[in-house]
Amino acid sequence: MGKSAITPVAHRTVLALVVATAVIMGLSSAAAAQDSCAENGCVDVVAVDGLVDEIQASSIVDSIGAADAAGDVEAVVLQMDSEGVAVSDERLAEVASAIADAEVPVTVWIGPSGAVALGGSAELVRVASSSGIAPGAAVGDVGEQRLPVEEFGELFTGDAERALDERLEGETAVEAGVVDRFAPIVRDHIVNIDGVDSEITEVDGEQARSPDALVRFSKLPLGTQFLHTVASPSVAYLLLVVALGLLVFEFYTAGIGIAGVVGAGCLVLAGYGVAALPHNNWALVLIVLSAIGFSVDVQSGVPRAWTAISMLAFSVGSLFLFTEFPPTWLALGTGLVGMAATMFSGMPSMVRARFGTPTIGREWMVGLEGTATTAVDPEGTVRVRGALWRARTNRATPLSPEEAVRVAGIDGLMLEVEPLEGAAVDYREMRKRSSGD
Repeated sequence: MGKSAITPVAHRTVLALVVATAVIMGLSSAAAAQDSCAENGCVDVVAVDGLVDEIQASSIVDSIGAADAAGDVEAVVLQMDSEGVAVSDERLAEVASAIADAEVPVTVWIGPSGAVALGGSAELVRVASSSGIAPGAAVGDVGEQRLPVEEFGELFTGDAERALDERLEGETAVEAGVVDRFAPIVRDHIVNIDGVDSEITEVDGEQARSPDALVRFSKLPLGTQFLHTVASPSVAYLLLVVALGLLVFEFYTAGIGIAGVVGAGCLVLAGYGVAALPHNNWALVLIVLSAIGFSVDVQSGVPRAWTAISMLAFSVGSLFLFTEFPPTWLALGTGLVGMAATMFSGMPSMVRARFGTPTIGREWMVGLEGTATTAVDPEGTVRVRGALWRARTNRATPLSPEEAVRVAGIDGLMLEVEPLEGAAVDYREMRKRSSGD
């Protein structure tokens, strides 16, 4: 029950709205491929980088739809380097259907060297009309087939069954029948697509086959590429860590500063990234609660039990946040070490430097005059001798911004202030004075 469900309609609707906004801001990749084709037609090469999330899935479907509608596109090549898919099984089936049912041939080239097609991405390779792989590229680690067998059949049978549990590289993948051909570069893959004419040309003094059609390369536009990057596990996790650290810091500074604005922005982006990935809700709650626990000890300026408890909760939440695609060990280590250093050393030192002047020996501030920088009703911020302090009204009299104030007392890290004139009368003090007389 703790695992995030990536199939609910509400969740998909939110992600779809974000994707639509990005498309409007940055224009879709399909629109980028609408340049006029050459006399011999076009071959559209669409980059599929990273996890196939909702953004990447929409890009694939839209690119294929645009190619079908154009009428002069001879083939679509999905240049794939993907560790898996982060969409529901239903959405994956929609993408696979778009590939399998397209009017133009839709092929996959896994490349360049070092590229992969793993998990659900390998299933998309199998439903394409043809496929190729570069040397050093790999396909496999499928696990259990996610595409419905009744619609797409058993995709990995015979020798290809090895791809369910293994990563097959280059020619090994071809020999196992997982991909159709070995193609060191994308041009070698294109010239072997059925229906794409080619001619012999001279390249660097050597003869080679080149497609007659105009080859057009497209990637996600800048706006959607940014959101796609945010939805990667390592980036989403680090954004969450930065957001929580900055918001805790902002809580102990006067007013709303750049840390709060940046922290809020990072939190929004992290929220989108985490929501787009399969995750454990309980782990996310642990991470958020750890920030609250850190705040309890930070205000004292000394890391104590709550800091240790919160660090444990943060570590467990970090390790189990994502269910299928964990962040890299580098990102995870950076987040854990950075949070520990901040909460055990950096933040307490900041608070001590900011508010840590001992109460004893600070009585000289009583009677000093200053100015309210925010409304103090009953708490706010004041400036005394050029320094900002958290303050509350000494009595029931609220203070307006820019109103002159007087320090009437000190309570821990908080100044008790009152207006220069018209302060509410504390009748308890009057009774004390009367009894003293």
